[in-house]
Amino acid sequence: MAVPLIDLVRQYRTIQTEIDAAVARVWNHGQFVLGREVKEFEEMVSQKCAVDHAIGVASGSDALLLALHALDIGPGDEVLVPTFTFFATASCVTRLGATPVFCDIGSDFNLSALDAARRITPRTRAMIVVELYGQMADMAALRELCYDRGIFLIEDAAQSVGSNFEGTPAGACGDAACFSFFPTKNLGAAGDGGMVTTDDPDFADRVRILRQHGASPKYYHKLVGYNSRLDALQAAILKAKLPHLDSWTEMRRHHAGIYDSELSGVGDIQIPLRRDNAYHIFHQYTITTSKRDELRAYLQAAKIGTEIYYPLPLHLQECFSYLGGKPGQCPQAEKAAKTAVSLPIFPEMTDTEQSEVIETIRKFYA
Repeated sequence: MAVPLIDLVRQYRTIQTEIDAAVARVWNHGQFVLGREVKEFEEMVSQKCAVDHAIGVASGSDALLLALHALDIGPGDEVLVPTFTFFATASCVTRLGATPVFCDIGSDFNLSALDAARRITPRTRAMIVVELYGQMADMAALRELCYDRGIFLIEDAAQSVGSNFEGTPAGACGDAACFSFFPTKNLGAAGDGGMVTTDDPDFADRVRILRQHGASPKYYHKLVGYNSRLDALQAAILKAKLPHLDSWTEMRRHHAGIYDSELSGVGDIQIPLRRDNAYHIFHQYTITTSKRDELRAYLQAAKIGTEIYYPLPLHLQECFSYLGGKPGQCPQAEKAAKTAVSLPIFPEMTDTEQSEVIETIRKFYA
């Protein structure tokens, strides 16, 4: 039985009437850029994340870029980032002329507060904490680390919409947060989309101005900004999807629980660590094994989808070689890059499909 890593068509079929009506509504009112669809979706996200401000932008990558720009991050500044993450977490720093400082991860795949602490210098202006695979990091330790030193704390919440840390939602655990609505995310658009959340009204105003070429009012430019606006069509689709997010999350967590019980003790597999004080939404279900590449090839031969997020830490990427990164600099991240593999865990996956994944993995280790 073939099992895809994710199947977006299945999700669409479950809410097709709502999605089609949302798209038709935009065509009928003709407001395709910003407008009421975006404003209403921003209000929904603001309420979901328990923050005062939510600003829709063109992508999750742009959300990070605009957030840093709004802080006047630039040449001479350093920004702490995890090395085990998607490229955009660090590229947004370099695009502004600042320096990404790569930090190691802990056993939860998230940025290690202990490692970050030893990399802080007088030039450190901000920290970007990636809530990888849908689980929040130790935000208490990271907040203390940042706030005691006047360092701005940004959540890269691209993978964690609907998660929380000690009851505080993703999007409200730092000074600002950045979300992605890339189609494969737990809350995905039909294209790119992003959001910046914050409780700081001045910061929010700067992000709003930056997303519209730095203009306020129109044609009067206070800043040199960007063309980074959330499309109304995407906002309308996301508005239709957001009420379903909690039930989709519970489906993911149900599948994760089955994987936990059925894969524990199989070979040398390490199932994902769940923090007691964090609500994991399982954007990915990521295991580690010393036989990662062999297992993945075996699953691929059985037509079972997998993915490796991420095969090469950022401090070892060619484009960042000027920073002098060397093997052994971030040992936990380097180990994860060689051993981590993500299994299918989309909400619409059937019990039969999940059983096929589990049985195939068991056969590999038999």
